[in-house]
Amino acid sequence: MRQIRSRAARGASLASVAAVGALLMAGCAPAEENPTLTWYTNPDDGGQAEIAEICTDAAGGRYTIQTSMLPNDAASQREQLTRRLAAGDTSMDIMSLDPPFIPELAEPGFLAPVPQDVQEHAKANTLEGALAGAMWKDEMVSVPFWANTQLLWYRKSVAEEAGLDMSQPVTWDQLIEAARQTDTELGVQGNRAESMTVWVNALVEGGGESIIADPAAPADEVQTNLDSEAGRKAAEIISTIGREGLGSAGLPTQAENESMLLFQGDTGSFMVNWPFVWPATLKSAESGALPADLPEDIGWAMYPQTMEGQEAAPPLGGINLGVGAKSAHQDLAYDAISCITSAENQALYFKGNGNPAADPKAYEDPEVLEQYPMAPLVRDSLDQAAPRPQTPYYNEVSTAIQLSFTPPSAVDPATTPAATDQFIEEVLRGERLL
Repeated sequence: MRQIRSRAARGASLASVAAVGALLMAGCAPAEENPTLTWYTNPDDGGQAEIAEICTDAAGGRYTIQTSMLPNDAASQREQLTRRLAAGDTSMDIMSLDPPFIPELAEPGFLAPVPQDVQEHAKANTLEGALAGAMWKDEMVSVPFWANTQLLWYRKSVAEEAGLDMSQPVTWDQLIEAARQTDTELGVQGNRAESMTVWVNALVEGGGESIIADPAAPADEVQTNLDSEAGRKAAEIISTIGREGLGSAGLPTQAENESMLLFQGDTGSFMVNWPFVWPATLKSAESGALPADLPEDIGWAMYPQTMEGQEAAPPLGGINLGVGAKSAHQDLAYDAISCITSAENQALYFKGNGNPAADPKAYEDPEVLEQYPMAPLVRDSLDQAAPRPQTPYYNEVSTAIQLSFTPPSAVDPATTPAATDQFIEEVLRGERLL
């Protein structure tokens, strides 16, 4: 269907060019009819193309939306978008943006302003954490499409053996002690990748601090807060899990999929991970790759507390939509974004691709609740979630954290936080290379 539509759109475009040429010769050049808007999408299972067709039909001939897929990894997506925006590419109509990289695009003016009516609707219909990831310098610079967060997944049998009441908030210290007592392993992401920054940031934010004190400060004035009580506690948690082998021998190369496999195995106990693990586990259990009764032993709870009694700050992920400042069709692009991000389309995307909605109304969909019984917890977690450091220098900050906090067994609470602060600040002042 999408290929047919694209060929038709190209044909219509060629016909339009010919018609405009003829009219120019007659001295009259009308505005382009039915322009094609390009939506640069993150990879998925086809859900964005389906929504593009829905919103093209809803536009009633005013425009056609075609999708163009970005590279698989977030860093390559960022690089491609940044280069094209810096070059003034007029085809950057709608862009799927990873929230941590939005300040880097907003600061130099690469993003078109969000119209007031779009802002008002989004602010009234977006969960708190997801909305925070759409802002820069207290201004809304993108529109949340879907949001994501990590939950604490647990094996009910292990929690019961450890004597933990999972109806109440639990701390990282309690999970560590439970793993020791039950001789099981914790599913965490200890590899040198973005997932390490996600973990460190959630621990620091859960301790009441932010990694960067003033996100809007120029590079040579950026100050980081890892050498704080929250930062040292984060280092202690990561170090303990690494040094005691509580995250398995494969922890230094363990990403989200590997930690899910560990959790599903005989030594699984507790895991922090995104909601994709639920449909993946169900599918494996149904196919016979995992015990059929495994899903019955799996529960879910709010992300662990860094400090006992202090509300956790779960990781925030997802995708926001932005419009290029040089797009030739900014008004139409924001009209399309309003359709794409409707509660109905967010619920559709949740059901089809497993990516949670940013709009709380989508969580009222009966099919969402049937497919994802933990959806109400996901919604609550997104209200509580904290974005990663929002700064134009996010790439440098994240890379420095990844280098300093891996492998987990080498992290020293007494020295790693302060050394990482110094590392980041020297890199941003141009005194040191990553």
